[in-house]
Amino acid sequence: MPQKPTEKIEAGYTAKDIYVLQGLDPVRRRPGMYIGSTGPEGLHHLVWECVDNSIDEAMAGYAKNVQVVLLPQNRVKTVDDGRGIPVEKHPQTKKSALETVMTTLHKGAKFGSQAYKISGGLHGVGVAVVCALSKWSRAEVCRGGVRYFQEYVKGKPMGPVKKDIKCSQTGTTIIFEPDPEIFPEIKFDAKKVLTHLRQQAYLTKGIRISIIDEREKPAKPYTFYFEGGLQSYVKYLVHGAVPIQQNVFYAANEKDGIAVEAAFQYTRDREFYEESFANNIHTGEGGTHTTGFRGALTRSLNDYARKNSFLKEKDENLTGEDLRDGFTGVISVKLREPQFEGQTKAKLGNPEVKSAVEAVVLEGLTDFLERNPQDARGIIEMCLLSAKARKAAKAARQTVLRKGALDGLALPGKLADCSSRNPEESELFIVEGDSAGGSCKMGRNRAFQAILPLRGKILNIERARLDKMLASKEIRALIIALGTAIGEDFNLENLRYHRIILTLDADVDGSHIRTLLLTLFYRHFQPIIAGGHLYIAQPPLYKIQLGKKMEYAYNDEDKAEITGAMKKEAKGNPIIQRYKGLGEMNPEQLWETTMNPENRILLRVDIEDAREADRVFDVLMGDDVLPRKKFIQAHAKKVKNLDI
Repeated sequence: MPQKPTEKIEAGYTAKDIYVLQGLDPVRRRPGMYIGSTGPEGLHHLVWECVDNSIDEAMAGYAKNVQVVLLPQNRVKTVDDGRGIPVEKHPQTKKSALETVMTTLHKGAKFGSQAYKISGGLHGVGVAVVCALSKWSRAEVCRGGVRYFQEYVKGKPMGPVKKDIKCSQTGTTIIFEPDPEIFPEIKFDAKKVLTHLRQQAYLTKGIRISIIDEREKPAKPYTFYFEGGLQSYVKYLVHGAVPIQQNVFYAANEKDGIAVEAAFQYTRDREFYEESFANNIHTGEGGTHTTGFRGALTRSLNDYARKNSFLKEKDENLTGEDLRDGFTGVISVKLREPQFEGQTKAKLGNPEVKSAVEAVVLEGLTDFLERNPQDARGIIEMCLLSAKARKAAKAARQTVLRKGALDGLALPGKLADCSSRNPEESELFIVEGDSAGGSCKMGRNRAFQAILPLRGKILNIERARLDKMLASKEIRALIIALGTAIGEDFNLENLRYHRIILTLDADVDGSHIRTLLLTLFYRHFQPIIAGGHLYIAQPPLYKIQLGKKMEYAYNDEDKAEITGAMKKEAKGNPIIQRYKGLGEMNPEQLWETTMNPENRILLRVDIEDAREADRVFDVLMGDDVLPRKKFIQAHAKKVKNLDI
């Protein structure tokens, strides 16, 4: 039977508890929903929102120049020579259109009018979000020979839109100062902004984009202007690599109202690198355009390989994985109504884009392969070599996985496992040699800390394919200890330890082994890094003792401070011991300085710029000696604590 309605009112939950957020209040209350985070990425997203509006004017054919100025006092200015935001009264809001654009969510000319046929803006919140999350901001518009302006504090106008001086051109200028109440740290990275603007210049042919960092004196201006589009961009991305195909593949066409531009080049670097864009917005998680791009590439190369007898009748088709080695490519689409996932626009969802990209790339690539038979041969032969290596690696992986399954908990090598089976609380210390391994085993907390000693320097996997890599006893032991498997069998959910800590000596050999391990994790266990599971331990460099008082110094600054204090307090010269290896510490010292969660210092390994990280690993760990020599010569004077 239906229950009688109760008259009891839940305490603390009445109509007054329902908040209606006005204007830009939702942005300030939940900034992460609009810019992704309030960390460095979200901070720079404010710049991208302003630049995107200027780029939209360029794509519409009205702007030729965009400028970004990094100003003192954490301010940023963006300028374009587009049409300028309208300033007349808006029919719905009854306010100036400029004020409406700057202070209202879900508005703009990109929702249905003909002002923008193609744009990156979808949600209509871009510049208003910048205004809302700024301590102070100002908009200036030149239209009809007059400059108009309005200033804002935390998204609220300080007064009406006012006329200023006369101006002979048109355009929009936005100046903003991020709010420290929203962003814990406000520090604009000139290199990050430079990289983004260079990218935008490649994506928009014929537009001139410049950046000036006025925080430094003298200010250094940079200007980007490219006529070659994505073809030029791919040449930039593969700079310094040895090409397998001499001619960059490039296709640009329109299909069903969707403009498609694609380019790629194969090199001997073996790493796969792909970037994708929709209406000039970087889609870091890909989407339907990347699916169409990869599908067309796989189909075209298989058709060509069979037609020209590279693949026999009984041979298996090349897979998408076989086509990845050495590939550097970029796909860009422009369409009227992009469907992005989330305000940060990380993934494109339009289903019709897949078929449009496939059609354009298939047509272009079929023609390219026929016209460039030498390039086609080089690409196909590399893909066939990758297929052979894939099959060999699969057999090697299965051997490693069978070995791990048979061994069960008696893991290989000299691993001293922890008693906990909860990955969230478990730690794996990877140490160098039996001496350090012995000290760490004796000094650890056995409940949650496992120790894996490595013998000598592991294989440089930058120069070896997966099948060769899996022949290494040390690498096999590490793979089994991690529990994730490797390659196509990799599964992050099976990671046995949520903190993997590289604990190596503070000398040249230790640094080399650390670099080899970082190369291994970056190339084959990148999700472990992305998940925040990889750390580098920071053992102390010095033990400083004067009488019964003893302290540890983790760098030269610590040493100077501790030594000075001891001299002043005890009026004597302390004894300073420089640690070269972990084996020089007894177990108690290792626990106290390096392993105890309450005292230790750990550096988490992050990937901020994957492309730059990829380039550095190629330079430092690859086969080509000349780039490494140039790198060493360029940075030699910056080296500190080099053991001779």
